[in-house]
Amino acid sequence: MKYIESFTEGMRVRDVYLCKTKNMAVTRNGKEYANVILQDKTGQIDAKIWEPNSPGISDFEPMDFVLIDGSVSMFNGAKQLSITRLLKASEGQYDPADYFPVSDRNIDAMKAELTELISRVSNPYLRKLLDSFFKDTDFLKLFASHSAAKSIHHGFIGGLLEHTLSVASLCENAAAHYSYLNHDLLVTGAILHDIGKTRELSPFPANEYTDMGQLLGHIIIGAQMTAEHIAAIDGFPQRLSDELIHLILSHHGELEYGSPKKPAIMEALVLSFMDNMDAKVETMYETIRTKAPINADGWLGYNKLLDTNVRRTFSE
Repeated sequence: MKYIESFTEGMRVRDVYLCKTKNMAVTRNGKEYANVILQDKTGQIDAKIWEPNSPGISDFEPMDFVLIDGSVSMFNGAKQLSITRLLKASEGQYDPADYFPVSDRNIDAMKAELTELISRVSNPYLRKLLDSFFKDTDFLKLFASHSAAKSIHHGFIGGLLEHTLSVASLCENAAAHYSYLNHDLLVTGAILHDIGKTRELSPFPANEYTDMGQLLGHIIIGAQMTAEHIAAIDGFPQRLSDELIHLILSHHGELEYGSPKKPAIMEALVLSFMDNMDAKVETMYETIRTKAPINADGWLGYNKLLDTNVRRTFSE
């Protein structure tokens, strides 16, 4: 199939894509048209149906797979697809794996790695807490297939698990280097720091913010989820509970980045650094992988999220 990332101006497209969103609008002349966002595993594109009531446009809804005929143009510096024909696709006409971004890592292997990380937590209360989440097969399935973000970093199936493992491994290495850190508290906080994203974002194919996510955000949701599970463990020490929840509440490091609290203990400080590092390294990596250099020296241009010009230093 023709993936969206390969679209060029003037290209004629006839293939199946996922309709992510659909809404009707009216031109300045009072003519009705349809705004559509199409998606495959390489990205999304804004599409227009200028004749939505024509015989060549069948009925369809968001989250339908649609076979489209159209052409690519540029509008305000961005690629746009003009759709002239559209049919709702049938099963067998498409492979779902072509439409959702997925981690490059094997998800079963990552789940096994998570189990190993948890096995190295020796504090009985923290171990029971982790088991209460990850020995629940339904929750583990949800966690392992979830994204870590809508688009910024790790925004793909398995992204939440991949990011969590990366942050937890970095924290474990930090605990080995700085022997005065509480390994079990730090690693548990790392494993649970983004647990709230399982409720902040809906699962694929939508991968959109839920009402709870919009109103509370994953930090507050994660703190609430952790507190609920702690309450079910007899004798869980209050100080340990407070310190662990503090790690979750402060893991963005700064108030302006969404943390209700700034790190007040060393484990929280380390977690905030490791979370930030993994997010930014992945953001730059994804940029380098998906954006073509603008000149022969490998410069990719300005990245708003990183607030710098980015240069490619390796080739895949």
